[in-house]
Amino acid sequence: MAHDTLSLGRARFDFAEARDVDLFVDTLAKFERGEIDADAWRAFRLLNGTYAQKQTEGGASMLRVKVPQGILTAEQLEVVADVAERWSRGFAHITTRQNFQFHFVALAEIEQAMRALAAAGLTTKEACGNSVRNVTASPTAGVAADEVFDPVPYAEAFTRFFLRHPLSSTLPRKFKVAFSGGGGDHAFAIVNDLGFFARTRVRDGRVERGFRLTVAGGTAILCRSGEELFDFLPAGEIFGAAEAVLRVFDAKGDRVHRHKNRLKFLVKQLGWEPFRRLVHEELTAIRSTGIPPLPFDPESPPEAEHAPVGLARPSPAALRARIEALVEADVPRGPGLRPRSLPVLGDDDGARFRRSNVRPQRQEGFSLVTVTLPLGDVTSGRLRVLAELARAYADGAVRTTHGQNVILRWVRNEDVALLHDHLRAVGLAEPDPESLADVSSCPGAETCKLAVTQSRGAADLLSTQFRTDRSLVDRADGLVVKVSGCPNGCGLHHVAGVGLQGGMRKVGGRPVPQYFVLVGGDPSGDVATFGRVAAKVPARRVAEVFPALIALYAQRRTDGESITAYLARAPLGEVKAALAHLEPLDEARARPEDFVDLGETAAYAPDATEGECAA
Repeated sequence: MAHDTLSLGRARFDFAEARDVDLFVDTLAKFERGEIDADAWRAFRLLNGTYAQKQTEGGASMLRVKVPQGILTAEQLEVVADVAERWSRGFAHITTRQNFQFHFVALAEIEQAMRALAAAGLTTKEACGNSVRNVTASPTAGVAADEVFDPVPYAEAFTRFFLRHPLSSTLPRKFKVAFSGGGGDHAFAIVNDLGFFARTRVRDGRVERGFRLTVAGGTAILCRSGEELFDFLPAGEIFGAAEAVLRVFDAKGDRVHRHKNRLKFLVKQLGWEPFRRLVHEELTAIRSTGIPPLPFDPESPPEAEHAPVGLARPSPAALRARIEALVEADVPRGPGLRPRSLPVLGDDDGARFRRSNVRPQRQEGFSLVTVTLPLGDVTSGRLRVLAELARAYADGAVRTTHGQNVILRWVRNEDVALLHDHLRAVGLAEPDPESLADVSSCPGAETCKLAVTQSRGAADLLSTQFRTDRSLVDRADGLVVKVSGCPNGCGLHHVAGVGLQGGMRKVGGRPVPQYFVLVGGDPSGDVATFGRVAAKVPARRVAEVFPALIALYAQRRTDGESITAYLARAPLGEVKAALAHLEPLDEARARPEDFVDLGETAAYAPDATEGECAA
């Protein structure tokens, strides 16, 4: 098990090992020779980030690369661009867990893509499958004014300790971990299997660092807020506590019933106190032999954040010419929805962008700037543009977000206007991230075997429609909207202010795509609030949901109340009544387009099969 600090220079961002790719190639050859069966091959490739798509021609695969804490250097971003261009569709996709995914990669070309990524320090190891998945953190960690302390050094150490750990790839089911710095940073940690929330305490006159630790959170068919295992876990014990939980999960988890074998189901089966007792017994055993130490002083981690120095700063004119040339070469291709360059609407002078996308860092004189990427998709040319801009105006890196966007940090305040000009020139200056004009989504039926609806089509429709009417976005200020193509939580729709979950109904014997409308979800408190089902609306009517909800909010809100807070506390009957007129659909009122899913042209014909989420 690798346990190197790798904390300086390029090595800090290197999580790859060439032997992982060698083993992938050897195992694929064994499968092709018939030496291992399809189930063994599937389990192996999933643990190495390769997921079968619903399309089978040419062995179409999704390749997921881990992005620990959502941090990528400019050089790594350029390699992501190369992989997307050479082996995928000319664009990459950011997930709700801060990873990058490439779709429609031929199985025969996975090795080449993996080797290119590994050469840049990027790994697909344990990116899918029954493993400890990508360890996430807030993209504002280290620069947020209200955080308790920067959790990234601890999250990075945690990533390295459990990457290729003996337990990490043999679990009953996938295992998700997130680190929050506290304050307004929630990082969706409360709905992870392990959620670490930064805390401090004073003991013997000294301030000590630690974490509130919650366990067994999750969404999907059993929404559960993480239970508090420790009110304050000393920072130096995070490896020990996590390993204790993993040991219990490994020993007691259900390996037979695939869809009910997440940690949350084990806690439900055993009961909280018996589960808690088992974990503490394991932790006592680990303490008796010595908790594995962090690779640094828990009270004084290596400094991860500092003002950039020595980065290349080309002339604005030269940079403008270079980035425009990069975008001109963009050729997104292949099936499915593709990124398209849209004119920025409702922000002629950039004031809205500065208000919604630019926030001050706690370090005086610097700002962080969000770059909105509709549907989380970004072309190879624009990935290279972001790399150029990260070197010229930020700290030489980017942070991916849970909302499927990218953040540039350490932008000098005096450079914000110039950066905006560059972004606008290449179609990357869209305002209002994570709003009605920036709806996020899982991949949905476009590629996922399990999805019932084209969730990306729904998200695209909503974002496109509401970006043309910024007044509605303003009236729903702070409302986060997320879409999933099935009951699973990949789109995080259960903890959105409004979540849409794909489903199906029959009208005159013909299938019609529809969405369950969930309202009032919020992951930001000490206990998660999950959305409540308020309606089942045909897919072609989902856009009508939002004016109705906004009008209801305007009538019933209290002074200073946000729409998210209102939807969380509103009587469910009140919300249902406001949406009831959108639900009915019979043969007499059905239009031809009602039988076609959003983002598609052919008649709706759901072909969901057993997915590989629980393989």
